[in-house]
Amino acid sequence: MKNIFNIKSEADFQAACLETFLYQYENVEVYRKFVDFLGKNPSEIKEIKDIPFLPIEMFKNHLVLDKNFKTEDYFQSSGTTQIQTRSKHYIADFNLYEESIYKSFEQFIGKPEDYIFLGLLPNYSENPHSSLIYMVDFLMKKSAKLENGYFLYNHQELFELLQKLGQENKNVILFGVSFALLDFLDYCHSERSEESVSIHSEFLTVIETGGMKGRKEEMTKDELLKILQKGFGTDKIFSEYSMTELLSQAYSLGENVYETPNCMRVLIRNTEDPFSYMESGRTGAINIIDLANRHSCSFIATQDLGKIVNDFEGARYNLNGKNAFQVLGRIDHSDIRGCSLLVS
Repeated sequence: MKNIFNIKSEADFQAACLETFLYQYENVEVYRKFVDFLGKNPSEIKEIKDIPFLPIEMFKNHLVLDKNFKTEDYFQSSGTTQIQTRSKHYIADFNLYEESIYKSFEQFIGKPEDYIFLGLLPNYSENPHSSLIYMVDFLMKKSAKLENGYFLYNHQELFELLQKLGQENKNVILFGVSFALLDFLDYCHSERSEESVSIHSEFLTVIETGGMKGRKEEMTKDELLKILQKGFGTDKIFSEYSMTELLSQAYSLGENVYETPNCMRVLIRNTEDPFSYMESGRTGAINIIDLANRHSCSFIATQDLGKIVNDFEGARYNLNGKNAFQVLGRIDHSDIRGCSLLVS
């Protein structure tokens, strides 16, 4: 297999997808059974649009793993109740995940070594099966800054540290689930005078990772970003989009539009016909190609709604110029999921 992080052209991507499809059909039992159930002949799959996408719910009740690997290591999704079945994504190669984390972050944000990382998240020891926590923990390790740390339960310490680092002109990344970022801003305004609440720093970047369901009053992503921009005093309110079942991350650096690294692609499927895809600007369900999922399944049909944004002028990277996208919510009948449940 060609190195997925060295894909340079649409032809490279197409070839990698088709090779990956055949590999996973042969080596991932649940995916092979799914393809066979649909009556698809692998030898007749010649284009990406013909590849079957595995429903994301399959990770809840089936082992989605390359038969050439045995592992007890997995990421697990959050759940709303103790009895709810949660997705498990077994990880055969953490090195592949870490390279994916590093390459995506470097491409869209910068080198991790240049930043201090703070988290409004539980720490790794509290949540060892969270892919998000693993990602932030890995970035902290690459950064190796003494100030790195998690502050979910200590708003005062975080506030004082942010002010100190801002005065020292140090580059800071603050990762947080949406509701935790809002809770922190609520603390700042309720516990301190208006004169002392400002965290304004041109060296601060906030990366929200989603997560509002069941925790706070629902609001649109645009409303959330405006509140965070005002509260933190910076326009650098970015977003990260991934999930338990993926090993790659998309980033939004503005206008609530996400872009993908070269090993990842979003397609928008018709909610009435899984093999029909929507044109740019039309809303449908999000299908994700994640070539970093080499040893599970790279072709995932999610329960998120979205649309492709071809004319995004702020695009920093698009392999084919047509893969910036927006996330617009969830399909109504789908389960509540996401990072907001990390600290339940």
